[in-house]
Amino acid sequence: MKNVIFMGTPEYAQKILLRLIKTDDINVVAVYTQPDKPVGRKKILTPPPVKLTAQEYHIPVYQPQKLRDETVVEELLNIACDYIVVAAYGQILPRKILDHAPCINLHASILPQYRGASPIQQTLLNGDKVTGVTAMLMQEGLDTGDILKIETVPVAEDTMATELFRQLTELAADLTVDVVRNFEKYRPVQQNEAEATHCKKITKADGEIELNNAVEVYNKYRAFTPWPSIYLSSGLKLKKLKLEDKNTQNAEAGKIVTIDKDSIVVTCKEGSLRIYRVQPESKKEMDVLSYINGKRLTIEDTLL
Repeated sequence: MKNVIFMGTPEYAQKILLRLIKTDDINVVAVYTQPDKPVGRKKILTPPPVKLTAQEYHIPVYQPQKLRDETVVEELLNIACDYIVVAAYGQILPRKILDHAPCINLHASILPQYRGASPIQQTLLNGDKVTGVTAMLMQEGLDTGDILKIETVPVAEDTMATELFRQLTELAADLTVDVVRNFEKYRPVQQNEAEATHCKKITKADGEIELNNAVEVYNKYRAFTPWPSIYLSSGLKLKKLKLEDKNTQNAEAGKIVTIDKDSIVVTCKEGSLRIYRVQPESKKEMDVLSYINGKRLTIEDTLL
């Protein structure tokens, strides 16, 4: 039986935790997650998904504000374990914890590519054809540890963030069980620093688009749906669309060139997009035909 301390916070981590709990030869002895946070307009204090799963299975839960606090570290060092498994926890592990047991991190990219907070979105923004999950030994740096094993998946041109998230979560759960069970069989491989790239935390401002390049807009749509979504400078959110044409050059940005029964085609400076649903600022989502009819827009008018 392998005894594991688990550290994680969002849904991605929750699914991995659940897989560990349901694996007969793995025993989760403690769970560390971020503190409850106020959510929504009413700021209701809400526990992270990992906490809910741990409580459901009566596993002790720890929610330190700072993992580096000496009392927090000492408390953790008193918990006997064979491994510490970390998935999207949100805090850096101090050296004393890293020395307590092998710390295995599951990162949703093919490291050293896309170290940091938003690897799934970055994969889609760049239009990558392949991505994966890396199991690595943790160091004090951010996603810099030696690689234990990588599993990959293909990415289709129309794959959305929610679907890729689901695929990589399943992959990470399988990989976690494999690495914990067979840890001694894997030889850690040092990352190539020359190939390292980084990705930042996504903000609402990242969703603003200009209709310059249709492929870039479509990739932002794939990466930023459902949040922060993509929107024009006017505040109009583009809620459902697809790539119509990649190659048209020197077109006027935002011109309506086709109106069909359920969609419109709008040109970018390069390429064009077929738009089905939109959401005006401070209003409900609607079909695009209702929107352009309300604005009295037609062929050759601009959506901008």
